Amino acid sequence: MTILDPEQALTRRSLLRRGVLLEVATVSYNALEGVVAIGAGLVAGSVALTGFGVDSVIEVASGVVLWWRLRAELGSAPVGPTVEARAARGAGALLLALAAYLVVESGRRLIVRDRPEPSAVGMVLTALSLIVMPLLARAKLQTARALESAALRADAHETIVCAWLSLTTLVGLGLNALLGWWWADPLAALAMLPLIVREGLEAWPSPLKPTA
Repeated sequence: MTILDPEQALTRRSLLRRGVLLEVATVSYNALEGVVAIGAGLVAGSVALTGFGVDSVIEVASGVVLWWRLRAELGSAPVGPTVEARAARGAGALLLALAAYLVVESGRRLIVRDRPEPSAVGMVLTALSLIVMPLLARAKLQTARALESAALRADAHETIVCAWLSLTTLVGLGLNALLGWWWADPLAALAMLPLIVREGLEAWPSPLKPTA
């Protein structure tokens, strides 16, 4: 375990508090986003918006995992590599779960030629997320770099994925509404898979060797 001098310890605690606040913001925003997106998707019969809402639920779960990890280190007992590894695995597993969902749902939509319906609420929500999510992701990446936290880095990339899904959902709905390109949204979602899978696997650390 690395021993930090008082100034380094104070700086790290400040970074941990910043991380906690970022995760609180992530969970709060995505909880609201998920409820609105799923509701709007069901009302409009839009699988795209419903899937976007499911991603928001996954983001909430990832945010809770990271909130727990950061709060644990802020507690009285120091956090060892085991906690970091568990949190990183949790974030990575959620990314891989999202990849699996996108494969199944996008494949289904391509097979049955399911056309997403335009939704004013959905378009406003996804446009707003295109502003909020990149800002959150950038702040998380900066904090993860300073803390050397693989778990927070994985969560930041999950937020980036959420931003891209906001874009693909918005573009897919727009292209379908304007040009009748029903296949645009599922293909855009499938194009995200390499990023999602890579980040999910990188977040899964090697098993920890038992210490003597």
